[in-house]
Amino acid sequence: MAGNTFGKAFKITTWGESHGKGIGVVVDGCPPRVPLNEAAIQEMLDRRRPGRSSISTKRKEPDRAKILSGIFEGKTTGMPISIMVENKDTDPSAYVPYAKLFRPGHGDFTYQAKYGIRDWRGGGRASARETVARVAGGAVAKALLESKNVRVTAYTVELGKIQATERELQEICRNPFCCPDRHAAQKMQQYVDAVRAKGDSIGGIVEIVACGVPCGLGEPVFDKLDADLAKALMSIGAVKGIEIGAGFSAARMLGSENNDPIVPDGFATNHAGGILAGISNGQDIVIRVAVKPIPSIRIEQKTIDLKGAPTTISIKGRHDISAIPRINVVCEAMVNLVLADHLLRQRTIQ
Repeated sequence: MAGNTFGKAFKITTWGESHGKGIGVVVDGCPPRVPLNEAAIQEMLDRRRPGRSSISTKRKEPDRAKILSGIFEGKTTGMPISIMVENKDTDPSAYVPYAKLFRPGHGDFTYQAKYGIRDWRGGGRASARETVARVAGGAVAKALLESKNVRVTAYTVELGKIQATERELQEICRNPFCCPDRHAAQKMQQYVDAVRAKGDSIGGIVEIVACGVPCGLGEPVFDKLDADLAKALMSIGAVKGIEIGAGFSAARMLGSENNDPIVPDGFATNHAGGILAGISNGQDIVIRVAVKPIPSIRIEQKTIDLKGAPTTISIKGRHDISAIPRINVVCEAMVNLVLADHLLRQRTIQ
């Protein structure tokens, strides 16, 4: 019951630590004859890879995916798919000064309390590096979804105090923040520069949209589609909140405002975010997640050591200023996994 496996019909089990020999995932339940190769997995991994922009850590990891099993002649065989990514640019020496200290905002304190031991080299299993395996598994799920014309896209709608007001999706690949608003992206760069100079970090909001999702995905009561999406996204270390459709705005609406009128062509609005009673209704699924600031900052903070003695800490080394935009593809991957899982589960009743 270690919590390293996710999914029911389409299942992944991940392994590996930040400064270990590598990160990997085993995907079980993927149907046979789905077109898949390492290039398809690499495309998603490249979007998560560190060292690609000014907001990212300077750690240089090529993150080359190696498929070890489950693929033959460019298609899935129906057998478990094992994927490994080697860690190349590890430098645990940078973490030696913090080996006996609890870093504020990290999992150091809780991992020590739970296991009585922790891998202090970059946080070990609690590190964001763990998400490499999620992305690789999500790429397999993406291949399955694309065969059913389902597409998931994530983009930045807020970084710190800067909000995107436009949704021009062609702009996502044209700026380092994966923001659909060109003018907002320019302001984001200025804000990042100012925060970096202070030695601080930034949070933000990522929006994820799933298009082409068929009506009927999701199970009653405890396995609602939105419940599983919430769990999947909240399992990402930096995510601290989630809303679907109108989300928290629904609490400030009247019923007459929040309900989506049903017309012969479908629904007139989409306050439900594509899900009703935990089951997809055929509209786009719209999700937003709140991403906390990176906890590793140069600004001095109060903490304690392993013996409980008070001290201070200033964290130096190779760290992102924000989990955005590298977290965007991780969000896509987790949504891919949930939708693939429920797509296969739906087959059992039809």
